[in-house]
Amino acid sequence: MTATAESPERVRPAPIKAIPVRRTGQWISAAIVAALVAALVWSFASNPAIQWEVVREFLFNENILRGGIVTIQLTVMSMVLGVLLGVVLAVMRLSHNPVLRMVSGGYLWLFRGTPVLVQIVLWFNLGLIFPRLGFGPVSADTNELISAFTAALLALALNEAAYMAEIVRGGILSVDHGQTEAAHALGLTGAKTMRRIVLPQAMRVIVPPTGNEVITMLKTTSLVAVIGAQDLFTEAQLFGSKNFTTFEMLLVASFWYLVLTSVLTVVQSRLEHRFARGTSQGSKAGPGWAARLSANLRPGRSTTEGANR
Repeated sequence: MTATAESPERVRPAPIKAIPVRRTGQWISAAIVAALVAALVWSFASNPAIQWEVVREFLFNENILRGGIVTIQLTVMSMVLGVLLGVVLAVMRLSHNPVLRMVSGGYLWLFRGTPVLVQIVLWFNLGLIFPRLGFGPVSADTNELISAFTAALLALALNEAAYMAEIVRGGILSVDHGQTEAAHALGLTGAKTMRRIVLPQAMRVIVPPTGNEVITMLKTTSLVAVIGAQDLFTEAQLFGSKNFTTFEMLLVASFWYLVLTSVLTVVQSRLEHRFARGTSQGSKAGPGWAARLSANLRPGRSTTEGANR
């Protein structure tokens, strides 16, 4: 009979006292930036030359809101037409047919090489060189066919198609060529392979720059004021010139542009997270602030769970 020796009690190491790094420089720089922003806001708010009552009066004016609707219509319609035509141009650019590649390359060269403002004015004044549009007896007056809104839509959509073609082409080239070979081995045609295999995978590359293009398009619509297309900026300019409140109406227009841009930014962020699912970048994205707040306020949440979150 042998006596077993008792194992000595396990000594736990003392907990590490972590001292957070002091970030004095960040706090100082943040205070300086906050002070500058506050001074800028105060200089505008207390400036007697700005008639803030005019800003409040016209902020929700019927004509201003109608101009905002026209701006949204131009943005949506131009982007839809630009994306559709851009996809076609991108496929033509990647085609083995030299004629299609030449046509697509010439289109991109023409519309990316001229300013969009010049294109808007050209479309609006098309009636100067083509009084009537049509074939033979079937024709119509150019000025009746191409109104200010139509000229703006044509210029913005055709110009956007040139940039969307390069974005879509980059997205298509990001998909591994083995995906196309596998689809062809399964008997899919080139069109079905592009529509069902390549483009869905290319969306995660296409969506982020397309979101930026939508926001840029929203602001680019202000250029149509040169032809009086009754957009947000045009209406603001009209009221400002009639009432001698140019700066105040520019503040009104800027407010609504900021609101619309902020909404589009949130939508773009949601779409990016959605199309990034299943990728390494998408897996790194944690839950949003609302989900984290809900988890922290949930009754019965353990300390370990909260620390892990």
